[in-house]
Amino acid sequence: MRDLTTGKPMKQILLFTLPILLGSILQLTYSLVDTRIVGSVLGDVSLAAVGATTSLSNLIVGFLMGLTNGFAVIIARFFGAGDEAGLRKSVAASAVLALCVSVGMTIATLLFLNPILHILHIDAEIYEMSYAYISVIFAGMTFSMLYNLCAAVLRAIGDSVTPLIFLAFSVVVNIFGDLLCVCVLKMGVQGAAVATIVSQMLATVLCLIYIYKKYEILHLRRKDFAFSRELVKDLFSCGLSMGFMGCLVNLGSVALQTGINTLGNEYIVAHTAARKLTELFMMAFGVIGTTMATYAGQNYGAGRMDRVKAGVRAALILVFVWSGLAVLCSYTIAPVLIRLVTGTENETVIRAASDYLRFDTLLYWVTAIIVVLRNTMQGIGDHTTPIISSSIECIGKIVLVNVLVEPFAYWGIIVSEPITWCLMVIPLIVQYVRNPILKNASFK
Repeated sequence: MRDLTTGKPMKQILLFTLPILLGSILQLTYSLVDTRIVGSVLGDVSLAAVGATTSLSNLIVGFLMGLTNGFAVIIARFFGAGDEAGLRKSVAASAVLALCVSVGMTIATLLFLNPILHILHIDAEIYEMSYAYISVIFAGMTFSMLYNLCAAVLRAIGDSVTPLIFLAFSVVVNIFGDLLCVCVLKMGVQGAAVATIVSQMLATVLCLIYIYKKYEILHLRRKDFAFSRELVKDLFSCGLSMGFMGCLVNLGSVALQTGINTLGNEYIVAHTAARKLTELFMMAFGVIGTTMATYAGQNYGAGRMDRVKAGVRAALILVFVWSGLAVLCSYTIAPVLIRLVTGTENETVIRAASDYLRFDTLLYWVTAIIVVLRNTMQGIGDHTTPIISSSIECIGKIVLVNVLVEPFAYWGIIVSEPITWCLMVIPLIVQYVRNPILKNASFK
């Protein structure tokens, strides 16, 4: 366990962030390997089938991850305040709510999957493969939810190392599962989805066993499940805020994917590759964001708002440095990375994906500010401003994809995201500057 309410903010943020960063690298490594296996073994058409539904799976899974991260903010506050009884009750309530939400969403998504895929304009050539892949992902989302909840609870009490260990295990199982299901058992794109779910299921079981043996503070008793309505309200308020925040972000991406799916398989593959590399380039943003939600939550619980402001400054320095590195990579080795990810030599794919990366990375510094501020605000109890910002992103992408794709084709997609970033950062900066509990705080 790590107490983030003491020590130098930059040092504490770095020490907490590094295991999460390594975990993100592992997860992305699997994603890239998965893409390469599907592209190399099954071909560009199968890769397009997976890529055409990526934004949809990110939408649903992103909501569930946001929900658990929101629960973790409340748990972190109890930990920061030293309230062990409240900590256990919040963990018990989070587990019940997470199970109910994930089971309900599994049923809903499977029932309405056909009309959803039609809305996405999935081409007839890849429809059956897309359906086979995404249906398995949705069927197993409860395991994904439980793993993310376990990881979020551990991070809330300052343990960012253990989730890394189990994620590493999951990634290894995932890769070997891909090779077995896709290459040996010839299960096609559905095999890649099966490997993902099995690896998450095993990681969840092992993580639960570890928590039970290692952390007595997290041992739940029957009385811990007698939680109050006020606690449920707080958990849902923070959880749904972060869940909808992620949902709105990914809903905008679904709107972009809908436009991309009308441009043909070459551009679907190009965007799939570009987004995989974007995940790599933006990795530090998400990691720092997760750290800042926990950091702000613990310090908010401890009444140390001065440390919250100091943490924001430290986090912004880190993400600005990373932004510069992303620009450097996109203008030097982007084509090499695209070939490595997809296994393709199609010049249209390589050129389109490179254009996307080279233009968008120039404005990554705006995204960096967005991620740090909105996660910090969630940590200190401001659930409204991040939602407003994410709503601007969602609406902006929907409007821009309908306005720009027809006249400018893929370039309409490329410019849509940076435009929305510049709009959505405005309310975050204004509210951060005006926030009364931060305004007069100074680091001691």
